[in-house]
Amino acid sequence: MTNQIVRDLDHLAAITANKEGFEIVGLKLFAQIKPMTIQVQITRKDGEYISLEDCARFSGQISNSIEDSKLMNKPYVLEISSPGLNDILETDKEFQTFKGFPIEVSTKSNNSSKVLQKNGLLHTRSKEHLLINIKGKMSKIPRENVIQVRLTSPTG
Repeated sequence: MTNQIVRDLDHLAAITANKEGFEIVGLKLFAQIKPMTIQVQITRKDGEYISLEDCARFSGQISNSIEDSKLMNKPYVLEISSPGLNDILETDKEFQTFKGFPIEVSTKSNNSSKVLQKNGLLHTRSKEHLLINIKGKMSKIPRENVIQVRLTSPTG
């Protein structure tokens, strides 16, 4: 029964999210706790970050949809959130947002298949290069050599 409710809630949430400009990243139902808890993670279709206002707005919409559907016949708690940030930087906006943050760059060497790791502070990323500050010295890494850029803690 719980699996069917989760599928129905997920379908209902997807329809509601689509109407509001969001997408569902995950939905969990914790039926074993009292009151039951429904956790829904959303992202924005336009790629912008989820704000507290977005969560509040979607909470009202999904709450109305659940009540209208009569899926839940017991008290429940509804929690709406974003999935949080990934520690892997990919988009231009992420590179701009995390300028000055500590990163670990995985690169491939020009003359071998060896993967190298460089740690430093993110400076900028252009179409051609990734520029990082390694102990006060700027290091320019060709973008075609960058495998991955990951946020790290200040201590490494």
